[in-house]
Amino acid sequence: MQQNDVPNSKSFSVKLLDALDHVEYRRIESHEDYEDIARLRYKAYKMQNVLPVGASSMLDEIDFDSHAYVFGIYFYEELAGTIRVHHVTPDHRVCQSSGVFPQAVTQFLDAGMTLIDPARFAVDPAIVGELPLLPYVTLRPSIMGAIHFGTDRVLQHIRPPHAAFYRRVFAAKVVVPPTIAKSYGFELTLLASNVRDVRSTVMRRFPIFQSEAYERRLMFESAAQLAVPPLTILPTARLASKPAVQLLLS
Repeated sequence: MQQNDVPNSKSFSVKLLDALDHVEYRRIESHEDYEDIARLRYKAYKMQNVLPVGASSMLDEIDFDSHAYVFGIYFYEELAGTIRVHHVTPDHRVCQSSGVFPQAVTQFLDAGMTLIDPARFAVDPAIVGELPLLPYVTLRPSIMGAIHFGTDRVLQHIRPPHAAFYRRVFAAKVVVPPTIAKSYGFELTLLASNVRDVRSTVMRRFPIFQSEAYERRLMFESAAQLAVPPLTILPTARLASKPAVQLLLS
């Protein structure tokens, strides 16, 4: 499935939840796990011909920022996808999007807004053929982060052909039109979703993005805040969206 191909049907929402039953999330913290993430990023970016210009490593200092949360998505216990979710505030402005669209991000933050900036999205080219719903599963932590931190916007700095996907799924609006990004050597555009305006609609159309509060805490609270930090985190979308799922199946 291409990211601009967004089926809009009850059966599709049910298929998303069925796929999620075989998924686990892992907060990436160990050296070994980071090496696995780097290899997956390289594999995915090489396949799509979107390797950053002059990149010597698929890990960067932003991965280890205090407001960055790097996740591995495991399908049948095999690493299938990854995403980095950055919590951006007026007092902590580090994020990937600000490196490409500094003026736009600064305007949001100067207005007192808080943001979720998803970056380093990558899915295994071999597994996505088996599981074409993988992009939805991989993007789920960005929605969870927006709810957990109560942010105003979710940003999407993406290639222009993918903009239709984010407009349809997340009701995103263009903030900066397609612009050549020097660090990549190709066009990127910046979109943003107004979390409070679109949350109920997105959750109703795509129950996969729902979650229980305790799952969000496991995903985003520090080890010091958790009594027993989990090795992996099981999705709670089916439990959180039970009434919606019953309607979908009726």
